[in-house]
Amino acid sequence: MTKTPSEGAAMTVADVLVSELAAWGITLYFGIPGASSLPLVDAVRRNPDARYIVVRHEQTAALAASAYNKFTGKVAVCLTIAGPGATNLATGLYDAKEDRASVLALSGQVQAQYAGPGGVQEIDQDAFFRPIAVFNNTVADPSTAVKLLTRALRYAIVGRGVAQLSIPNDIQRAPLEPAYCERETCLSEVTTAPTEEAVRAAAEAIDGAERPVILAGFGAVREAGAVLDLAETLRAPIVTTFRAKGILPDENEWVAGVHGPLGTPHARELVEESDLVIACGASFSDFTGIPTEKRAVHIDIDPLQLGKHPLAAGVYGDCAVAVPMIRERVRPREDTGRGKWLMERKREWFRLLDREADPEAVPIRPPYIMKVLSETLPEDALISLDVGENQWWFGRNFRMKRQRFAMSGYLGTMGFGLPGAIAAKLAYPDATVVCITGDGGFSMVMADFVTAVRYDLPIVVAVLNNHQYAMIREEQREANYPPYGVELTNPDFAAYAEACGGAGIRVARPQELPDAVIRAVRMNRPVVIDIETDPVRFA
Repeated sequence: MTKTPSEGAAMTVADVLVSELAAWGITLYFGIPGASSLPLVDAVRRNPDARYIVVRHEQTAALAASAYNKFTGKVAVCLTIAGPGATNLATGLYDAKEDRASVLALSGQVQAQYAGPGGVQEIDQDAFFRPIAVFNNTVADPSTAVKLLTRALRYAIVGRGVAQLSIPNDIQRAPLEPAYCERETCLSEVTTAPTEEAVRAAAEAIDGAERPVILAGFGAVREAGAVLDLAETLRAPIVTTFRAKGILPDENEWVAGVHGPLGTPHARELVEESDLVIACGASFSDFTGIPTEKRAVHIDIDPLQLGKHPLAAGVYGDCAVAVPMIRERVRPREDTGRGKWLMERKREWFRLLDREADPEAVPIRPPYIMKVLSETLPEDALISLDVGENQWWFGRNFRMKRQRFAMSGYLGTMGFGLPGAIAAKLAYPDATVVCITGDGGFSMVMADFVTAVRYDLPIVVAVLNNHQYAMIREEQREANYPPYGVELTNPDFAAYAEACGGAGIRVARPQELPDAVIRAVRMNRPVVIDIETDPVRFA
């Protein structure tokens, strides 16, 4: 019988890989154990620095790992079995791929001697992951395991995407002496400085514009100070992409809000009247909707994004470095009245949002839910936002203070909210973490509410329960189709939370909601607030 390392046997490939990851500060694993990954799982168990969060579905593992990177910039690991465990990762890993989140996936594989037609739980994982991953390989020789792992990490971080390794079970169990392993050097982060020529060209384009507008994207969310310094120097308003909502508080004098279908009318008007868009870490998605006739100074760490929109100047560089360099080169300006105009329009907009938030309507109107959440959640809360009608109302009606949020951006996958909240609480255990979701999105992943209970992760899950796929119903209406296939038969979500060992609060009347949110935040346990919600957008 083979001894484990704790019983004095030599270290195995699995032990060395887990230790190597810990040395790079990567200690959080999401997944489900199984036959083809047992040596890796046991290596995690025995490593004092590693933590394995066992979920109820591998999609949750991958979505949580993607969200972990979006909230922290750090890498988490998906650790699953071969075959169905690997395929179940696909949706969450595609979310990471599309939103450029760094994730490492370690997948077990059947023993090499069983590979071939008829192998149980064997698929061609190299082929399966190829469209998803920036790096993708199978460890066929123990001596190459550490080299391939460090290469995978380097690709995940530098390439800002998914790196995947398949490791056959027998390879995981093979003895390996770490001192003799060949390695590649991982980079904890990548910072790119623009050339002087690019900075000069950007400054000249900006100085030549009369009505510049700053577009802040997700690539600039950690550089709010630099973006605000540029805005104050130019006396230029800031519009944001949806994913960059909250880069600065909505009350800030230069913030015009989100641009696009969920955005503010004054953001749209400012862009329409502008003669230059200064895009900081924005990808010009169709959802953001910047008109193609608006030329841009585009600052981005991904050179392939430059030129996606017509350019006045392209700046290849990290916003953290490039934006301050550009600010130093541009001429400071006096406010010509745009600041006053913006503040007046914002006051009008906020008054409209307040009028929409009917405190008497039953079922409860979503604008009122967003108003209550805006007023009661802590200013520094972390919010994991699901996809669906809840997302529409959050984008339009939630007023950001100093909260941060993450969502599924380009992929737009329902079910992101709960895994994202689990990841956020693991990353920031002292923070208030809130999942805003709908009944459709929550029910896709609700089995993993017990994961929050099991690992004592006090999160608040606010479920906008309208008993249907309300966004899809709206899409059917806009396309002149009758409602079909959108009605939902739901359990009592509050009772379900209680059955899982958490807390459940059911809210049917608007007067009950503020106290329910305050109580949920203070409970220090996983809570579901089941909110009976009106599915109709506007009467």
